[in-house]
Amino acid sequence: MPLLLFAISPCVPPPRPRLRHLSPPPPMAAVAPPTLSTPVTILPSVSVGLPPLPPPATDDFHWLDLFAFLNSPADSYQIPLEEQEREMEDELEREIELERERERARKARHRRLRQRQVKAETEAWARAAEEYRELEQEMLDRKLAPALPYVKSLFLGWFEPLRDAIARDQEVQRRKRVKHVYAKYLLLLPADKLAVIVMHKMMGLLMSSKDGGGSVRVLQAAHCIGEAVEREFKVQTFFQKTRKKCTSKNEGEKNQALEKEQAKCRKRVKTLVKRRKLSEAQKIVQQEIELEEWGTEAQVKLGTRLIELLLDSAFVQSPADQTPESSPDIRPAFKHVLRQPIVENGRLKKKHWVIECDHLVHEGFESTARHVEIPYLPMLIPPKKWKSYDTGGYLFLPSYIMRTHGVKDQKDAIKSVPRKQLRKVFEALDILGSTKWRVNRRVHDVVETIWSRGGGIAGLVDKGNIPLPERPESEDPDEIQKWKWSLKKAKKTNRELHAERCDTELKLSVARKMREEDGFYYPHNIDFRGRAYPMHPHLSHLGSDLCRGVLEYAEGRSLGKSGLRWLKIHLANKYGGGIEKLSHEGKLAFVENQLPDIFDSAANPTDGNCWWMNAEDPFQCLAASMDLFDALTSSSPYCAVSHLPIHQDGSCNGLQHYAALGRDYMGAAAVNLVPGEKPADIYSEIAARVLIVVREDSMKDPATNPTASLARVLVDQVDRKLVKQTVMTSVYGVTYIGARQQITKRLQEKGLITDDKLLYDVSCYATRVTLDALGQMFQSARGIMAWLGDCAKMIALDNQPVKWTSPVGLPVVQPYKKYKNYMIRTSLQCLALRREGDTIAIRRQKAAFPPNLVHSLDSSHMMMTAIACKEADLHFAGVHDSFWVHACDVDKMNQILREQFVELYSMPILENVCIWN
Repeated sequence: MPLLLFAISPCVPPPRPRLRHLSPPPPMAAVAPPTLSTPVTILPSVSVGLPPLPPPATDDFHWLDLFAFLNSPADSYQIPLEEQEREMEDELEREIELERERERARKARHRRLRQRQVKAETEAWARAAEEYRELEQEMLDRKLAPALPYVKSLFLGWFEPLRDAIARDQEVQRRKRVKHVYAKYLLLLPADKLAVIVMHKMMGLLMSSKDGGGSVRVLQAAHCIGEAVEREFKVQTFFQKTRKKCTSKNEGEKNQALEKEQAKCRKRVKTLVKRRKLSEAQKIVQQEIELEEWGTEAQVKLGTRLIELLLDSAFVQSPADQTPESSPDIRPAFKHVLRQPIVENGRLKKKHWVIECDHLVHEGFESTARHVEIPYLPMLIPPKKWKSYDTGGYLFLPSYIMRTHGVKDQKDAIKSVPRKQLRKVFEALDILGSTKWRVNRRVHDVVETIWSRGGGIAGLVDKGNIPLPERPESEDPDEIQKWKWSLKKAKKTNRELHAERCDTELKLSVARKMREEDGFYYPHNIDFRGRAYPMHPHLSHLGSDLCRGVLEYAEGRSLGKSGLRWLKIHLANKYGGGIEKLSHEGKLAFVENQLPDIFDSAANPTDGNCWWMNAEDPFQCLAASMDLFDALTSSSPYCAVSHLPIHQDGSCNGLQHYAALGRDYMGAAAVNLVPGEKPADIYSEIAARVLIVVREDSMKDPATNPTASLARVLVDQVDRKLVKQTVMTSVYGVTYIGARQQITKRLQEKGLITDDKLLYDVSCYATRVTLDALGQMFQSARGIMAWLGDCAKMIALDNQPVKWTSPVGLPVVQPYKKYKNYMIRTSLQCLALRREGDTIAIRRQKAAFPPNLVHSLDSSHMMMTAIACKEADLHFAGVHDSFWVHACDVDKMNQILREQFVELYSMPILENVCIWN
């Protein structure tokens, strides 16, 4: 074997394995060692038959050691096995210790977040009461009012008188031998906490009033306040019980002892009742009140009493435009008013009592939202897993898996089924609730900038009202009547704008509160059909473009080649304007052509060209533009991390389900259940059919055909947007009146028809033509709807509700019965409540069954997809028929949702309808 010599640096010696001490070699011919002056030649690796040169002499080792080292196999140049194993063990221990440290840090962070969540759920009203007490003390110490927002200063002025009035009433009720019905509930919470609940709930109701008129029905307000008091009492009770339970060492023994104690309590109450010691029995029952449902009647009686105390305690004073000599203009902040019958949206509203606020209070609503307590905020930690009807969701706030709205049949149905049957429902809701969100700070900054400048662009409501028309100088009755109608319409528009501004403030208030959080979660529950909804009411991905633009996934994923492509397609879809109906290649080409505008939008969203503001969903378009900008300007676009959820929406989802139910190939092709070169657009198809009919009618003689003149007005206004909502809701049981109102609204948005009577006539004509076109195109769906309606009618005629079990095991009971009205006397007035009767509402059962069945099917598909996506390690979010994942996972989800749709309709659904009922 030839000797290999290596050039050795004089500065850095090469690494050497440990040398072995060998026995002396056999005798060899002597070779003179080279001197310093003798040149050393590095030999090639090919043997030339010369003896190898010996290594330089050293004091540390024998040259034979080096000879043996250089001629030993390569795999022997290693550290001894024992030392190598020891180093590996040390490295493993270090890794384990680091993992332990990370786990300890994660648990500590989770404990801190859980403590904050517990405080948020259990101390919200207590914190608000404490704040008002501190402000009162500050005011007394400084002998002047602290600088506060206007409406919060009103709260501060109302707090002490209302608190004292409630405390006095509580003391009176304690001393009474014969107490009012509401008395036992009034005594459950401290007066200061009750005062805060009443003030904030009343202001929240007035702000969220849809007409923006600054009034709320007495019954609605009383029920809402009573329900809030019950919720707060049960939160505190449950919290205290949980704390006691946590300190117990043996929970099994504790539960047994609790059951024995409750049995003894019930026996003691019975004994006292028999002995006619009613007052003592009442005290015991008072302690156990948290175990029972209060009921609507008790909530309303308590709520009306608290409202009455608010009416007597809350006052406002006009600002400093009064002269010093005049007496101060102090007047009640709220009034109890009887509203006369009015006609609204073609319906006569009966007279009813309302709580109306003073105009000084009403003017401050828009700046009030950020100061209104919102108990149902998103959670800082993952929600509790659902295990039963009322176990899951929030930690302490009352959470129910289904929104039954007090319907006993539905509540009993879901409580009676075995837990195993609801496994998929529980699992799907847990998956939706475990998706971690965060505020998209860049988009939120843009929203706040536009809002601070007055709004009115990018879909944000304008902060200013429209001007009211001036009264005409002429006294012509027709001119006066037109002015009155215009004035009424302008005031109604301003009230609606006011309500929208309040709603926007509430959404932005939540965004500001959650902005600095690393992430948060939305617990979900379902309606009686199985459709899932976030339990937080204001800022969620179920909301408007503003909400969806401001939210993003807290956990990001690298785009990859597929993700970058889907991000571009998503951006084109959010821009809209017909672009969303192009093929995928067309959408990609559109984005490539618009890259300069997209980059400008991302870099300078408010003061640049503002291309994104022209989109149909401007804030979602802006969020996608920013994500794409980050990716394309990075060193590796495919490695860029994206937090944006990408949407995959159903194409007229209701008709998709009907096409699958009826195995209707033509209908399936129209709603994209059949592959095609580009997405089919059912709305454009219907619009084209409507336009053909309208053009034909417009060419007829108005003298012989009365629709000709209407067609001539409509012919230039028929487009996809005009018919979209009507087509979308046709399978959900939209009536002729509902469809007419939808089309009227679209024509109003175009603004080409100013005469109200002409607008009404044209809307009626357009509605008839649209519904006829629908019936011709989807005959199979119409046939299935009619058959389902007949089935429901036959069931309802036996005085039975229509009920079925969805494919994921959820029992569904249609809640439509005839209700009975009954009167209750409260401290404020007599109120009419509704009680569920025993007679089935046949017409409603029949009309509602087809759309409710479709809703239960699309919710089943969503739940099945959510479970499959979780198994595939995808971050899934869903809004009914719209499924969301990271951009890199869209292809995988597309395959999953199609597989689950096929699995769903592999079941004999129509055949099982009779069995379900």
